[in-house]
Amino acid sequence: MALIETSGLTKHYGPVKALDKLDLSVEPGIIGLVGANGAGKSTLIKILLGILTPTSGTATILGMDSVRETRAIRQVVGYMPEHDCLPPDVGATDFVTHMARISGLPRTAARERTAEVLRHVGLYEERYRQIGGYSTGMKQRVKLAQALVHDPKVLLLDEPTNGLDPAGRDEMLDLIKRTGTDFGITVVVASHLLGEIEQVGTYLVAIDAGRLLSAAPITTYTARTPVLAVEVEEGSDRLAASLTGRGFKARLDGDCVLVAMEDERLYDAIRDTVADLALPLIRIQQERGRLEDLFRDGAPSIGAPSIDGPAEGSVQ
Repeated sequence: MALIETSGLTKHYGPVKALDKLDLSVEPGIIGLVGANGAGKSTLIKILLGILTPTSGTATILGMDSVRETRAIRQVVGYMPEHDCLPPDVGATDFVTHMARISGLPRTAARERTAEVLRHVGLYEERYRQIGGYSTGMKQRVKLAQALVHDPKVLLLDEPTNGLDPAGRDEMLDLIKRTGTDFGITVVVASHLLGEIEQVGTYLVAIDAGRLLSAAPITTYTARTPVLAVEVEEGSDRLAASLTGRGFKARLDGDCVLVAMEDERLYDAIRDTVADLALPLIRIQQERGRLEDLFRDGAPSIGAPSIDGPAEGSVQ
């Protein structure tokens, strides 16, 4: 049974199509749901939770229909919303305990479980302070704690690093990864930052304008490619021209020269060319696929960056 499955899933907001006949099947793991802002990530999560009703099509999570089995879904799924939704005049312990009680835990079990999850997210020492006095990073941890407190089988995290500085972002990503691996919980992380997904994810689902762009294990996109990157401090244009003159497919990418690995003589040719041109060599390294290549116009097939096209690409 697939973790998440959609068929012809469509959601309209007036003339705007947030999701457009989305067909998807995802297995358990730490799943990165990526796409530009407005691609339909939050809409998909809210449909899976039963917060939104699709215009047409179907969606299931853990085999449960998102329209007909909403109550059952919320008993086994934790949700961390993107927006700031925490009460400022309540302590973290009281708030998370309240959320545990709403999820059906008895009073004593709710208090015990709250202490456990606040310790897990790093807020145990600050658990009695009012949330209004928390930093952005602490508030994000409270949102994660309330999503975890009822021991869900699946976590749906919508932009969990929003508003965090680089150090806070890394700490949150590490926490998400530990939550998925140590507790064996399937985690869906919605983000527009590809680097975050590559850091924690095992599987990637990319959507663009409400349609499925690609879905596969992360390693499919980041595997080694038949492209060699040669970086020099200066003279990269001369290096590219010389290698091209020797019959190799080469192009500039900033200070690097990307060369197609189609000839066993390539390494010797690079060595000789760099020496002949007296260039200061920094590195020679086989390239890996990049997630951002998915969102380039005319992007090549998975894991194979083009020697002919531009190297830059982003979903931001």
